[in-house]
Amino acid sequence: MKTPWPFRHLWLKVLSVSLAALMWLVVSGEETVERGMRVPLELQQFPAGLELQGEPPSLVDVRVRGSSGTLGRLSPGDVVAVLDFRGAHAGRRVFQISAEQVRAPFGVQVVQVTPASIAVTFENSSAKLVPVVAVVEGKPAPGYITGKPVVDPREIEIVGPASSVERATEALTEAVMVTGARDRVIESVAVGLPDPSLRLKVTKPATVTVPVLPGPVERLLRDRPIHLRNLAAGLTAQALPPSADVVVRGSREGLARTGVGGIVAYVDLAGLGSGAYSLSVQVDASPEAGVARIDPSAVQVRISSGKN
Repeated sequence: MKTPWPFRHLWLKVLSVSLAALMWLVVSGEETVERGMRVPLELQQFPAGLELQGEPPSLVDVRVRGSSGTLGRLSPGDVVAVLDFRGAHAGRRVFQISAEQVRAPFGVQVVQVTPASIAVTFENSSAKLVPVVAVVEGKPAPGYITGKPVVDPREIEIVGPASSVERATEALTEAVMVTGARDRVIESVAVGLPDPSLRLKVTKPATVTVPVLPGPVERLLRDRPIHLRNLAAGLTAQALPPSADVVVRGSREGLARTGVGGIVAYVDLAGLGSGAYSLSVQVDASPEAGVARIDPSAVQVRISSGKN
């Protein structure tokens, strides 16, 4: 004889009822609490052909209510406020943010949203071509100058609110460093816009070529004394010839600021003892003057003991 239908799988039914009762006891035993949260604001249904002038807040404050266990299990992103821009048109608009516009998990009740409304201004979208201007930083090697940078592409299309696009006059490259350069510098760099409300229609790098050329002016300094540096104690030294002609190169303005005293010829005697040496002549010059030639480029130096 078959077991009557209501009593089939009786042990499973008893177990299910017991588990449901246990869960109810656990939940009903938890305290109901309220908590303040800062949650992301999501923008939906953005109208085509419109741009935001300025930025709405990215976060809003909400107060939620639920059991202490449920609220304790909330993780970032579980609660999100939604702003629906469907049907918006150009001009200033005010959008309400109610509790119904906040997505929250089951068991979490949204009590309050702050701010309750947000004002935003829409503008028609616009685009135009602007020149790309290279940003060059640093100074080339002494005696060299930089020429006019060449940028490829020379123009780039920008997009954004019509009023911002109208005011824009240029896009800027990432800085190209020419510090210490003696030859042209070529770099592929990013392009950006000073106004954060604008963007590039197509994001792509620009190639910047900065010519680095020898200074256009040379200056001859005759018979500069050759200094003997780092001579060891107890020794004497003599250079033959005792002087050299030095040709410096740079811009006219840079050489005008470089006095004769800023150009020092010398030979380095560090670590040398008594004897005769052929040593290269070196020159200390200001950062605005590059050494083009030294004549002679080497001299004979005789080092003697002070006892001789």
